[in-house]
Amino acid sequence: MAIKVVIVGGVAGGATAAARLRRFDEDAQIVLLERGEYVSFANCDLPYHIGGVIPNREALLVQTAEGMRTRYRIDVRTGHEVLRIHRREKQVEVIHRQTGEVYKEDYDYLVLSPGVEPIRPDLPGIDARGIFTLRTMEHMDSIKEFIKTSQPQRAVVVGAGFIGLEMAENLHEIGLKVDIVEMAPQVLAQLDKEMAAHVHARLRKVGVDLNLGRAVKGFQELRDGLEVELADGSVLKTDMVILAAGVRPDTRLAKECGLLIGCSGIQVDDYLQTSDPAIYALGDAIEVRDPILNRSIPIPLAGPANKQGRIVANNICGRRERYNGSVGTAIVQVFGLHVGVAGSNRRSLEEEKIDFSSVVIHPLSHAGYYPGAKPLAIKVHFTRGGRLLGAQVVGEQGVDKRIDLLATAIKVGLTVYDLQGLELAYAPPFSSAKDPVNMVGYVAGNVCNGDVDVVNWDQIQDRFVLDVREPSEYAAGHIPGAVNIPLGQLRDRLAELPDGEIVVYCRVGLRSYVATRILMQRGFRSVLNLNGGYTTYSAVMADEDS
Repeated sequence: MAIKVVIVGGVAGGATAAARLRRFDEDAQIVLLERGEYVSFANCDLPYHIGGVIPNREALLVQTAEGMRTRYRIDVRTGHEVLRIHRREKQVEVIHRQTGEVYKEDYDYLVLSPGVEPIRPDLPGIDARGIFTLRTMEHMDSIKEFIKTSQPQRAVVVGAGFIGLEMAENLHEIGLKVDIVEMAPQVLAQLDKEMAAHVHARLRKVGVDLNLGRAVKGFQELRDGLEVELADGSVLKTDMVILAAGVRPDTRLAKECGLLIGCSGIQVDDYLQTSDPAIYALGDAIEVRDPILNRSIPIPLAGPANKQGRIVANNICGRRERYNGSVGTAIVQVFGLHVGVAGSNRRSLEEEKIDFSSVVIHPLSHAGYYPGAKPLAIKVHFTRGGRLLGAQVVGEQGVDKRIDLLATAIKVGLTVYDLQGLELAYAPPFSSAKDPVNMVGYVAGNVCNGDVDVVNWDQIQDRFVLDVREPSEYAAGHIPGAVNIPLGQLRDRLAELPDGEIVVYCRVGLRSYVATRILMQRGFRSVLNLNGGYTTYSAVMADEDS
């Protein structure tokens, strides 16, 4: 007898599960209930349609309801919202939003893919005209219509995560003056501070005003726009507001029917099965295992949701497959700067009291003698034994390639030594003979081997600091109190150095590494190389002064 599967929610996870189910079971009865008008759309691309980068609205529709009906013989019902789940009867109660009709639908298996809801804080004036969230096609259409009819000149974006930064870029692209308000002291919480500094510099360079470490207190609708009142008493005048302060998993249906809910979403096992064997859940509404920190986390990203959709379909069809968690690989474009992350950052590793080391390097995206090479900032975290724990890459070129390589290495449990041995494609327009991923492996391997010890930009206070750059570089800018002895003169001037701890730096860390090796072999017992050199240090200091 054919099974009946009811799927609640489309977009990335639910639509993928439906299509996969049909490919494996031609006889299954598949019902996909989507409360919105669109069953599958590219929600990551919504800001780019607002900014005109993707001019064709229809291009955002990954799959239409009619297309799924025709190709897969799936009973797709848009505008149908599930009100509640009756687990004992194996039924869902549904309302057709257009007609108001309420009915019940039986299932053998239920798949929950309800997604997330944008956080809309309960603040004074939150419902004023001109204040928007962005999660659906309908949200996007409302923003586009407001811009067309009201012709705003200024915008405030509340929140500096992926959506907030993408909206800031696209609103700026169509000519608006943009302010960003972020409660945290930096943009992109996934980044470490010194990596976020590069993003801050780019935003300020293009004229975006950053209000970091400042919370919104309320909104006031005026005759000629809006006022955004901040908790410190300051006020920003604007014409429109984008609320991008985060999302929360939509767990209402699961919670009301008694399924287990974790700290950050619906609880599922390794096979994406909930506490009810007949109900699976996937996508942004569930919590998944972080294989680095071995804890449950939310991952509201399209890539994991797509993979989970396939796995749920496999398991329903008897092809047992585990979901192995997520390292949160993500990338975002910020005014020409590309920012990639994967795995754990410094803050989360310290919170879990994990013993780790980090290195920062600044290689070029491809061979320097070939025109167009751009600098990269690459940071990796790793255990003393060399296992990779996290990676961050920032630059204008080649970021996607490097973060994908590092994310793969993190996911499969590779070490920094494995990075050294990766055989990667090389030609001058694309890379160097030693790719930046190889290079970060070499540098991290030196730390693991004890060939060098490193120190971060915020750990050099009250230490003797040695600058081994040339005098002209030193004169152009240096760490306060640093003593300048160029690398070429170091062997002849060892008597000028103290017997105690020495922090060595150059522009990016290469010359200072050579210097530390000289000093260690000359009997200096406590020599530390400054992570990322003066490039990293000066980026953070400039950020703090802004």
